[in-house]
Amino acid sequence: MEFEIGNVAFCACAIAGWLDILMVLVLCAVLMAGYPVAFSLAGTALLFAVLGLMFGVFDISYLIPFPQRVFGAVSNTTLIAVPMFILMGVVLEKSKIAEELLDEMAKLFGSLPGGLGLSVTIVGMLLAASTGIVGATVVTMGLLSLPTMLRRGYDPAFASGSIAAAGTLGQIIPPSIVLILLGDVISNAYQRAQLQQGIMSPETVSVGHLFAGSLFPGLMLVGFYICWQLFIAVTAPKKAPAIPAAELGSRKEVWAAAMKTLPPPLILIIAVLGSILAGVATPTEAASVGAIGALLIAGMRLAPKGSILAGRFAVLVSAAAIIGLLALTATLDLRLGRESISTTETAGIAIAFLLFALTPWGVVASLFQLHREKAMAPIFDQTARVTTMVFTILIGAALFSLVFRGLGGDDTVHRALAATPGGVVGAVLTVMLVMFVLGFFLDFIEITLVVVPLVGPPLLAMGLDPVWLGVMMAINLQTSFLTPPFGFALFYLRGVAPPEVKTADIYRGAIPYIAIQLLALGVLAMWPQIATWLPGVLYG
Repeated sequence: MEFEIGNVAFCACAIAGWLDILMVLVLCAVLMAGYPVAFSLAGTALLFAVLGLMFGVFDISYLIPFPQRVFGAVSNTTLIAVPMFILMGVVLEKSKIAEELLDEMAKLFGSLPGGLGLSVTIVGMLLAASTGIVGATVVTMGLLSLPTMLRRGYDPAFASGSIAAAGTLGQIIPPSIVLILLGDVISNAYQRAQLQQGIMSPETVSVGHLFAGSLFPGLMLVGFYICWQLFIAVTAPKKAPAIPAAELGSRKEVWAAAMKTLPPPLILIIAVLGSILAGVATPTEAASVGAIGALLIAGMRLAPKGSILAGRFAVLVSAAAIIGLLALTATLDLRLGRESISTTETAGIAIAFLLFALTPWGVVASLFQLHREKAMAPIFDQTARVTTMVFTILIGAALFSLVFRGLGGDDTVHRALAATPGGVVGAVLTVMLVMFVLGFFLDFIEITLVVVPLVGPPLLAMGLDPVWLGVMMAINLQTSFLTPPFGFALFYLRGVAPPEVKTADIYRGAIPYIAIQLLALGVLAMWPQIATWLPGVLYG
């Protein structure tokens, strides 16, 4: 009898020591079974918290900070940028601005061999810099460009791969939702790593650092895509034929049409990214500028020419007011309540109040036009759905990380990385490989909010640059979007592709771009300055 009790006690102790690892395995199994991510995270955490209490290896005090974590998540000024950027992307999608961009770029580059592939990549870059939403970009370009490319004789695999790869640029080119979430998580992980090392006044990194760090790697990736497409156009012209110039119209007409379509999105991109990188606005403030700018662009496109109060004139006045506000903020100190304010600054403050009063005019006019086109309800519905999903997952991930830490998961991860052959290089390779494999099954939000907080502090404690690590992780997550058989971008494209495009064609077309992204990871690993130089120049 005593022997049996001893065996039971030994088994219980053995299981208790593996609860943290079992917790991760159960979470993966539940997610692969198709249950909602946020509830899978929270439910798994509560289950293993109870098991930990039963085995006596979990301290309930670890759950005390959870309400504070929830409040911190919903009141985090950085994360407020998420719904604003989502709104910006959805507005540009629903108001058919992406459709116009694709059409004009196809006319601009279509006469070149592989020109439609080039136009898809460039539009993907522009949409990435103005939406940051991978699914919307892939679906939009799949619906609009894939049938045209097939009709023009493009190889189905080449066309599918180009569209899927261009759609994933929203992962790495700022402003990106994944970069905002990664920036917040990496910042917390960096501070924790420094505190664990005994540094009581830790340095910080921000979303702006990550935006600046990802800019050149993102453009490098676009350059690699274009080089591959030109290589295919030259070596296998039948896979990417040129469109006869006579079918596209005169170059003068094509350029005139392009100059009407391109400037608004480009101005929006410059206003959002430029204000962040120049230090004029925080990412949250720039996100609000982006959301309002997207509404104004949509209103400009939809407004009838004859209307003044709710037409293009109102939109132009508001756009000019926003540009004026940005210019004033960059050149003058507009803070109130100071002891001494110069005459010039007083005049600037008065002008700023006037410009601020004019801004809502065009916004209200744009909302009226979207309502008239029956687009306003779908825009706000999709924005609310995506935002709710992100923050619900964030809350579930917070509970999961607290329970995992209470079960000793932090120590397990730290020991595993420290024991990895190859030191720091081996640890980074192991983490990248794990994230790459998890990308087959999990969305980037789950990986960012669950995996990165666990592996981030041990890696950063090894002396890695947080900006470089964040950009490497972002490109890695982008690669997982394309990897068969579970790449999300491939699923999005399969859902909208014509029946004649086989799933094997989509998978075959994605493989070269996966290799290109792995090449980009290798280049960034060899030359970290590609990611760290610009943040160093801008933020010291």
